[in-house]
Amino acid sequence: MDLLADVSNQQNSEPGSQISHLALDIGGSLIKLVYFSRNNVSRRDDDEQKSRKESLGVLQSDTSQPVLEGRLHFAKFETSKINDCLDFIHSKKLRLGGFRDHAAASSDKIFIKATGGGAYKFADLFKEKLEISLDKEDEMNCLVTGANFLLKAVHQEAFTYLDGQKEFVQIDHNDLYPYLLVNIGSGVSMIKVDGDGKFERVSGTNLGGGTFWGLGRLLTKCKNFDELLELSHQGNNRVIDMLVGDIYGGTDYAKVGLSATTIASSFGKAISDNKELEEYKPEDISRSLLRMISNNIGQISYLNALRFGLKRIFFAGFFIRGHAYTMDTISVAVHFWSKGEAKAMFLRHEGFLGALGAFMSYEKQSLDGLMVHKIMQRFPISVSSAGDKIYCSLNSDWNLNDDSIQCSVYGT
Repeated sequence: MDLLADVSNQQNSEPGSQISHLALDIGGSLIKLVYFSRNNVSRRDDDEQKSRKESLGVLQSDTSQPVLEGRLHFAKFETSKINDCLDFIHSKKLRLGGFRDHAAASSDKIFIKATGGGAYKFADLFKEKLEISLDKEDEMNCLVTGANFLLKAVHQEAFTYLDGQKEFVQIDHNDLYPYLLVNIGSGVSMIKVDGDGKFERVSGTNLGGGTFWGLGRLLTKCKNFDELLELSHQGNNRVIDMLVGDIYGGTDYAKVGLSATTIASSFGKAISDNKELEEYKPEDISRSLLRMISNNIGQISYLNALRFGLKRIFFAGFFIRGHAYTMDTISVAVHFWSKGEAKAMFLRHEGFLGALGAFMSYEKQSLDGLMVHKIMQRFPISVSSAGDKIYCSLNSDWNLNDDSIQCSVYGT
């Protein structure tokens, strides 16, 4: 296999040839991209290289590896606007981030790692528009690989969010497994993870991000997901939702532990209000819809964690998007049903698990002596192991609103 952007010649290469390891996660609602771009200067003197490797925990036997400075980039597009994604890949020359398989019948084909149902659905479109073939990776395997990688390699990746308070969680790598991974995309998958490459999809629900977006578009006329999510900030779900207090004359149902503000029936007030859709505020509808779906996901997730005796529940997927109300609703649901014994945990890189997993799968391909394996943090952890070929130093304070991370990559 040959990496299209040759490392040894990158000093004289075109800007576009600095791109490597493009990976795609093509879902029902969104397309997620991860790719690495190298800076012009790739090699350091021996002393500096040795110093940086020691700070990353790189094995002494690997000191001959060159240093590649660059950035790990993230991008997303609506699947319904896939041509925008294709234009982006073309304009950024990202097709150069693939590889050629000399063992294949036609060795001039360019392959890009991809996962998700869209990797099958749109395979012909990528061939037609960009002349690239999608090397398909299993979706669940990529999700788990991406999650394990982030939880082990990125400092302050996981956090809890309840009552407006965000608190980072210290992950003990020796006590990470088992855990429940809840990936909220168009639908929801719940995966019991027992280790690297050891997992089982144990449940899920068809009421996910696609439900919120689809119903929201029909009921509010919002044009996109972000607009609908922003609208929910301004809404009041109590205008539409029937609460316990509405049934019990403003009081709690204390005997079974239900407060007056607990939602008894989502959209329940619409039954008796005798109003038409146009008489409700779009922001109230959006808020109620978000609350309904988030509550449902939180409850089902905890019940599955209880079913398998799991203490850790990690929520991910672009439905969340770091949205405070969404995280708070899921957290309250888990807290309520577990009677405070379990906590919902969220991931900073929540929407890119599948794409990162596909990105990491390049380690299976020998690319001009390069293999992707671990992204290393300067501190406080080390996840190096025998056979690692590329190491990457991540900025420990990655902002959710950024679209790239500064990296230092080591290759053979």
